[in-house]
Amino acid sequence: MTDHTTPRHVEGNRMGRVMNRVMVALARAGVSLRGMHELRVRGRVSGRRRSVPVNVLHLDGARYLVAPRGQTHWVRNLRAAGAGELRVGRRTEAFTAQELPDDAKPVVLKAYLTRWSLEVKSLFEGVNPSSTDEEFRRVADRYPVFRIR
Repeated sequence: MTDHTTPRHVEGNRMGRVMNRVMVALARAGVSLRGMHELRVRGRVSGRRRSVPVNVLHLDGARYLVAPRGQTHWVRNLRAAGAGELRVGRRTEAFTAQELPDDAKPVVLKAYLTRWSLEVKSLFEGVNPSSTDEEFRRVADRYPVFRIR
């Protein structure tokens, strides 16, 4: 299982923060670009609802959230809450989340990177869509993955 004290957290730059706001606004307006949703989860300290854009991966009949930036606030909030909401337009779906152990992540990480390579490839250090499962296993502890239901 992932060592949650691993300090890997890639902070977005100013342009990234602006783009996140734009993407959340699009999701609220009902526009989902390539599977993008607004993730809403309660803050683990404040208790206030926090929003961030996420890509929902559909794979073999299951859905996953992947954190390409590592141990972000939304990851820590989702761990603490165990549940959240996905929103596109007026459609809001509550879900529960279960974090995957590192040895179960390679197939999900590979599918995620293949699907959204243009957007996230710079965040995946040492792997690319053609990397082996073993190569993904070596970096799995850097990328939290949640199965959502």
